[in-house]
Amino acid sequence: MVIEESRSTVRVETAGRGVATALVSIVIPVYNSAATIGQLCETLIRELAGLWRLQIILVDDGSRDGSYAACQRLHELHPEAIGCVRLSRNFGEHNAVMAGLNFAEGDYCVVMDDDLQNPPREVIRLLEEAVKGYDVVYATYEDKQHSQFRNLGSRLHNWMATHALGKPADLYLSSFKVMSRFVVREAIQYTGPDPYLDAIILRTTRHISTVAVEHRPRANGKSGYTLKKLIGLWGNMIVTFSLYPLRVLGAFGLVMAAVGAAIAVTTLVRWLSPGGTDPTGYEKLHATFWFFRGSILLAISIVGEYVGRIYMHLNRAPQFIIRHALQCRPESPYARARP
Repeated sequence: MVIEESRSTVRVETAGRGVATALVSIVIPVYNSAATIGQLCETLIRELAGLWRLQIILVDDGSRDGSYAACQRLHELHPEAIGCVRLSRNFGEHNAVMAGLNFAEGDYCVVMDDDLQNPPREVIRLLEEAVKGYDVVYATYEDKQHSQFRNLGSRLHNWMATHALGKPADLYLSSFKVMSRFVVREAIQYTGPDPYLDAIILRTTRHISTVAVEHRPRANGKSGYTLKKLIGLWGNMIVTFSLYPLRVLGAFGLVMAAVGAAIAVTTLVRWLSPGGTDPTGYEKLHATFWFFRGSILLAISIVGEYVGRIYMHLNRAPQFIIRHALQCRPESPYARARP
């Protein structure tokens, strides 16, 4: 596939199919956003429809405010551009995004929130960067319009991702991003119950770029990210996609064993040296305690490493359950079914 870039559009030349304007999928997880989802979709169509063929996928994640009815109305108004998926209950943002990715047919796939904090026109800037050959382009914010709590949570989240996932320290993981077809195809191969899209991206590719974009205050309501949800996200990132905690435990056990061994050697040298005295019961107990406790922790971490890998392969609970779906019909000379 050869990608040709111009200022106003992205064109994809595919062997045997001639030249056609690229299809861009936009996946939007929807949760209690009946008041904003219409404005967001209408603006996306107004800003982008002349540049690319659009497939907007709205995934209602168990909303309680009539959001899915709003999504259905948008589908009726724009059946060629907007599709909607209703999950059977609230599965969480990342699960909802994964459900949307399974319906995405585009050459590129944009993921964005439903709160209007990301102006739709900024999608253009992300796509212009993606066509340079990057697999993923993340949005970065010079002036973030989140609460202090959310900003603190984001900093902690990125710090943990750096250590647990091997994320480059200067890469900011935002929910607003664009992915190539290659990354989407790889991402939907993961069917575990606790997806974390950024971890899937980082284990798929490191050919990633960033673009600074505008960030606006929320148009309606308040952020759904609570301390409980943030802790759950961190736990999912560390436990499901990383063996980092087991390795920290192993390192701690190794240090304890080393301390015990050092105490034992010091005691033995003092005992064997001229004029040395027999070690006291306390010294023997102290050395034994450190050495064997450390050895036990190290052994547990090694066994845990194997169990953790087995868990990561065998966890088969459902990632999402679709109650209802209305698919759009993007006008495409090479429309694809789900990969």
